[in-house]
Amino acid sequence: MARYRDTKLRIRAHKVVHNRSAGGDFGIFFVLLIFGAFLVLPLWYKIIESFKPLDELFEYPPKFYVMNPTTENYVDLFSLMSNSWVPMSRYLFNTIYLTAFGIIGNLIGGSLAAYALSKINFPGRKTFFKLVVNSMMISATVSGVASFIIISALGWMDSHLAIIIPAFGGAMGVYLMKQFMDSSIPAAVLESARLDGASEFRIFLTIAMPMVKPAWLTLMITCFQSMWGLGASPYIHSEQLKTFPYAMSQILAGGVERSGASAAASVIMMIVPALVFIINQSKIVETMGASGMKD
Repeated sequence: MARYRDTKLRIRAHKVVHNRSAGGDFGIFFVLLIFGAFLVLPLWYKIIESFKPLDELFEYPPKFYVMNPTTENYVDLFSLMSNSWVPMSRYLFNTIYLTAFGIIGNLIGGSLAAYALSKINFPGRKTFFKLVVNSMMISATVSGVASFIIISALGWMDSHLAIIIPAFGGAMGVYLMKQFMDSSIPAAVLESARLDGASEFRIFLTIAMPMVKPAWLTLMITCFQSMWGLGASPYIHSEQLKTFPYAMSQILAGGVERSGASAAASVIMMIVPALVFIINQSKIVETMGASGMKD
């Protein structure tokens, strides 16, 4: 009987007690709703701004609603695009081409480097990783002159290689992948594969990469956002090689009368990365949460 009573007491001691009421849940939901509204507000304003006529665009204080909605801003934008001497489809192709190859290169380079730094024991591994982390503190503006000299010496000026190849070695991608591999891939699994005779590249491709899928999806999304918004580049001079954001900025640099078209262009440019982020936000949160974890 005493043994049964002790067991019962232990069960009660480990019983989960919900100490938050329905009012507390509603309060938390209400606070999160307010913060969410503030975060969505700029996006909402940009969207409704694209449907405002010119007289409403310059109202002060600005209003977060439209009195006389119109689609003339989008009509004007596509009219300006059709009058460009380089076809707008060419600018769009350049952006898609650079984005696709930049993502592929960033994913391959970052994943291979992260796997070596995380799972292969070689002299200087920690030093190399510290260099990667410290390089993230250096602004692209600081290294701009050195990058220009290197790209010019390699003969990549006025070529898409000047944009694609540097994307292969993104420090942020190496850092994210390395931290995620540290916490998500057990060393015992890799050792078992090595004992079975699998090559290091096969282990990386068939074991490591599937186990860190959230990390490389996040890497693809972050790279997509940076490459999609790529505007004017000091390495690209030919008009036929320039990107869609650059074309938008040039077309819309025509004064106040193009403010409506500019608002429409802003919505078009931000809607694609916003949709990609919303669809994959759970993977991004999972990766960011795991990037600081340790076994």
